[in-house]
Amino acid sequence: MQPARTSIAEAPLVSLLSFEPRVLGFGTSGRRGRVCDLTQIEIYICALGELEYLQSLDPAQGGIGKGDEFFYAYDLRPSSSQFVPEEQGRGEIAQAIERAIRDAGMRPVNCGRIPTPALAFHALARRKGSMMITGSHIPFDRNGYKTNTCCGELLKEHEAPIAEYVHRVRERIYNQPAHESPFNTQGMFKSGHAELSPEDPSAREGYIRRYVDFFSGDSLAGMRIRCYQHSAVGRDLLVELLRALGAEVTPAGRSDAFVPIDTENIDAERLAVIQALADKAIAEDGPFFAVVSTDGDSDRPLLLGFEEDGRTVKFFGGDQLGMIAAEFLGADAVVVPVSCNDGIDRGPLADKLEPRTRIGSPFVIAGMSGALRKGKQRVCGWEANGGFLTGSDIVRNGRTLTALPTRDAILPLLAALFSAKEKGVSLAELFSALPSRHSRAGLLKEFPRATALRIINAFCCDHPRIREVDFDAAGHPIALDEQRDPVELTPELSSALNEIRARCGIFFDCFGPVSRLNYVDGVRITFAGGEVAHLRPSGNADEFRIYAAADSLARCEEIVRLGIAEPDGILRRLERHIATEK
Repeated sequence: MQPARTSIAEAPLVSLLSFEPRVLGFGTSGRRGRVCDLTQIEIYICALGELEYLQSLDPAQGGIGKGDEFFYAYDLRPSSSQFVPEEQGRGEIAQAIERAIRDAGMRPVNCGRIPTPALAFHALARRKGSMMITGSHIPFDRNGYKTNTCCGELLKEHEAPIAEYVHRVRERIYNQPAHESPFNTQGMFKSGHAELSPEDPSAREGYIRRYVDFFSGDSLAGMRIRCYQHSAVGRDLLVELLRALGAEVTPAGRSDAFVPIDTENIDAERLAVIQALADKAIAEDGPFFAVVSTDGDSDRPLLLGFEEDGRTVKFFGGDQLGMIAAEFLGADAVVVPVSCNDGIDRGPLADKLEPRTRIGSPFVIAGMSGALRKGKQRVCGWEANGGFLTGSDIVRNGRTLTALPTRDAILPLLAALFSAKEKGVSLAELFSALPSRHSRAGLLKEFPRATALRIINAFCCDHPRIREVDFDAAGHPIALDEQRDPVELTPELSSALNEIRARCGIFFDCFGPVSRLNYVDGVRITFAGGEVAHLRPSGNADEFRIYAAADSLARCEEIVRLGIAEPDGILRRLERHIATEK
C-alpha cells in the first residue's frame, strides 16, 4: 500500500485535479472569467507568465526587473480579496497575484482598494509595473485582472509573446509533482486563507493630489453635487476630491452588493434608480447641479445633469463627455475608436481628429503615439464609455497634468464641471453646444461569442485590405484600405459586396439603403439618411453590442431597441439565421 501512496503523491498535479481547468482568456481589458472558474492556480499561472514576460523586456520597452517593487490594487468585488462560498469557494484573487509577484522575485506593494487609473498613475510615475484585480463593469459573478508594464498598458503586440510565456508556466505548474505543489486538487492554495500585505495609501493620496494641483486656483465653490456611490471602488475618493476642489458633495446610493454599471449602456432601470435618488435629494435638500459616478473600477465616468425642469435627470454619453474634456484641455490631436459619436466630425475638433481606431484602449494608445510622432503636443483620446486618456502632458493656466495613457474617469468629470462653472451654464446647456449628433449603445448578455463572430463574418468580405466600402448613387461599391487609399475591385468582389449590402437590407429593412460599410472593428453600417448601426462582439465575454448614431437621441434609442429587443430584435433574428446556415 505504501508504494501506491507514494506513486499518487509523486504524480503530476494535473492528473489529480478534481475540476476541468478553464484557461483565463486575454483581451483588451485584461483577463476575465466567471468567478467559479477563477481558481487561484489559473490566476497564479497567468500572472506569473506575464511577470516573467515583462522581466524579459528592456526597461525602455516596459520591462521590469527582479527585486523591483511591483504594485497591485483591487476593486470591491468580494472575490477580489475574499473567498466566495457561493462560487465554489473561489476568490482571494489578490492573494494569488501577490504570491505570483513574490515568486517572480519581486516585492509586492498593496495599494488597496483604489481606482484602476490611480494604480496606473502611481506605478507609471515610478517606472514600475502593476496589476489591477477587477472585473470592471461586467456582472457580479465574473472577475479578472489587468496588467500594466512600467510604461503603460499591455498592447496588442504583447499578446502573442505573453501567451507563450503563460503556456510555459502552465506546463511547469501543472506538471509539478502534487506533493511539491502549493496548490491542492481543487486548484486553490493548500495554505488556505492568506492575509494581504499591509495597504500603502500613497497611490490614493497621489491620485487626489494630481487633480488638486492641476486645478489649483480654480474652484467648484457653490456647486452642489450628488455622488452616486453604488459599489464603485473610487466612491469615497471621488467625494473627497470634489470637496477638496470646493464643491458641496453629498454621497447617495451606496451599496454593499456589487452593482455592475456599464457607463456605455445606462438602461432605463438604472436611470430610474438615479432619478429616485435625485427626487429624494431635491425633496429633502433642494435642487443641485449634477450627479457624478463611475463604473466598478472607476476608470469610466458617469455624468448626469437635469432637463430644463430642474428635476428630470439627463444622461450625457461618454463620447460627448470626451469632446467637452478635449475642448476644455485645448487638445491639438484627438484619437477615438470607430464606435465613438461621429458628431466629432462636425465640430471644432474635426481638424484635430486622428484616424479612427479599433475599439479598446490599446488601439487608442497606439493612435496617440502616432499623433506624438507627427509632432502633436496636446494629445488625448477617449472611448465611447467615457474612459479618457492623455498621451502627452497637458499645460493649462500654467499648471501641468502629466500624461496618463490609460482610461480615467476623474479628468472628464472635472473638465465638464469646471467648463460649466467657467461659462456659467448648466450641464444641459454645456452639452447642447456640441454638434447635434447622438449615440447610444446596448448589448445582449449571454450571447455566444462564436455565434456573434459568425454574424460579423456574414457581413464581411474576404479581401484583407478592405476596411471601408462606400456605395455611390448608382449602388457601385468603392473600397478603401486603412489609409483610405482605393482598393481595386474585381467584378466578382464587387458582386460580393453588393450581396452583403443586400443582406444588410434584409435585417435592417427599416433603415433605408446602405451607403457605407466599415470593417475597422466589427461591422459599422451607415445608411443613406446618416443613421448608423454598428455591430461588435465583446473581445472576451459572451456579449454582443450594438452602437447607434443618429441626429436625435430618440432615434438612437430606437435603433438600440430594435437591435436588442427580445425575442425578435435584429440580433436575435441574425442569431437564428446563422443557426440555419451550415
